[in-house]
This record gives sequence, structure tokens and C-alpha cells, in this order.
Amino acid sequence: MQKLKVSQVMIVEGKYDKIKLSSVVDGVIICTNGFQIYNDFDTVSLIRKYAETKGIIILTDSDSAGFQIRNHLKSIISEGRITNLYIPEIFGKEKRKSAPSKEGKLGVEGIDAQLIREVFERSGVLDNTDPDREVLTRSDMYKLGLSGKHDSSALRKKLCQKLELPLNLSAKALLEYLNTAFSKEKATELIIGLTDE
Repeated sequence: MQKLKVSQVMIVEGKYDKIKLSSVVDGVIICTNGFQIYNDFDTVSLIRKYAETKGIIILTDSDSAGFQIRNHLKSIISEGRITNLYIPEIFGKEKRKSAPSKEGKLGVEGIDAQLIREVFERSGVLDNTDPDREVLTRSDMYKLGLSGKHDSSALRKKLCQKLELPLNLSAKALLEYLNTAFSKEKATELIIGLTDE
């Protein structure tokens, strides 16, 4: 089955949630790593930037911890677009765990992929833009000097500074951001402009 195309950036709690969600949707997914988000200022900064430029979708578990993380994110994002999606409360145990969660509810990782698909289809967040839109590739990043060269790290930091992103973004994270925030042409112009300064 074809993945759903989502242009907003999706926020989930953990890596297993990200794995499940990535089996259903095509788009950028960021993990809060549970309550670590309270002290992860780089990730918070990146989420804020995405909220302002592309909008974010918060899809946390339907337990009290999930709602606490969701509310924390909403409280620290003062500008931008936030869409909340909710999985249904289903009681059970994730396959990889030996016991159910404290509240006995399945998290995003435990919900059936088809059910997650339906949550997205009903929400109105699906991207109806051209799926064949040209995007930057890793090869483009190399050609533009953002990876694989002796001064690539410095150029990435300069670009991150210009875009008001965390300065230590990896080449992969920067590539994801550029492809969600800009067309290939606009991103290329931006990078070439930096090298000309």
C-alpha cells in the first residue's frame, strides 16, 4: 500500500513510534524521546522552526504521559501551526514489551497501521501537492559543499545560523529540513548565496 504524503513535520514520543508511523506516512518525523524533550533545547528549537515554516503534527500516545508531552510542546511553541492528531484509546500490550504500560493503553507503536492511516486520512492533513516535486539529494548536498568536504561543517553551521536552526544539525537533518521548507531551486539559491558572501 502506498504511503501517505504529509508535508507537516510529525512529532512522536519514541523511536518505535517513529518506525510504526514511517510505515504509513512519507514525511519528516521527529522523536521527543519521551520526557527528554524538557531538556533537549536543540530539538525544541528545531520543532519551533518547523512549526513556523511547515507546521507540525503532534501524535503522542493517548495516555497521561503522552498528553503531558503534547501539552508541553503546545506551551513552548508560541508561533506557527500545530495540528493535534490522536490515536484511539485501545487497551493492550505492545508486542516488544513484557507487560502493558502503566495505564494499559497501546501507544502509537502498538496501534494497527491501518488505523493510523485512517486517523491521517480523516484529519485533512494529507499533502495534495505534486508527489514528483524535485527535492535536494545527498549528491546535491555534496556538490553544494554541505557534506563530504573539509569545510562542509562550517558551511552547514553558517546556513543553520541564517535559517535560525540549531547549529549542530547533521547533514541528513539539514537535508530533511531544506526539502520540507523550500523547493530545490530556492534551497540551492540560498546555499549558493551563502558561499558568495
